Amino acid sequence: MSVFLETGRLTLRRFTEADEDDLVELDGDPEVMRFLTGGRPTSREEVRGRILPTILNYYERFEDLGAWAAEERSTGGFLGWFHFRPYRNGPRDGDIELGYRLRRPAWGKGYATEGSRALIHKGFTELGVDRVVAETMTVNAGSRRVLEKAGLKLVRMRTVRTTEGTEHGVAEYALTRADWEGN
Repeated sequence: MSVFLETGRLTLRRFTEADEDDLVELDGDPEVMRFLTGGRPTSREEVRGRILPTILNYYERFEDLGAWAAEERSTGGFLGWFHFRPYRNGPRDGDIELGYRLRRPAWGKGYATEGSRALIHKGFTELGVDRVVAETMTVNAGSRRVLEKAGLKLVRMRTVRTTEGTEHGVAEYALTRADWEGN
């Protein structure tokens, strides 16, 4: 197991092909996928043919960026994932995107905030990151709270129409290293 980061309660490690079942279960929960696909589950074929290969490809392209399987340290149980990767939609070169997706039993327990804070800390102190960004649907109050607890600030709202709920807008958050160091 290739551990990327540990916190008090989490282990973030590289994904392997053996994680397919966990990803299928995670993305198969309509509530988990509610703000991503309108609740449509992701098929095993899509996980196997697109999602998992994309995740594994990050490890070949970037040494310390990508998606990380999140496990509960005390049990080793799969909780979901975090990503910390180049921001593909960003207006600024070098922005790093923070994201996460957790199984429902892990919701409301502080795991998303704990993992996000740890990734931000590692990014600013070890990886040379200058700015971290994240996006969530405006109506996703839980995710917005996590981003704010992790120190990110609302930058702007914009409208995109890709899934149900996005007509209310997407909230973009960001945190610079200078602002993080000032806190």
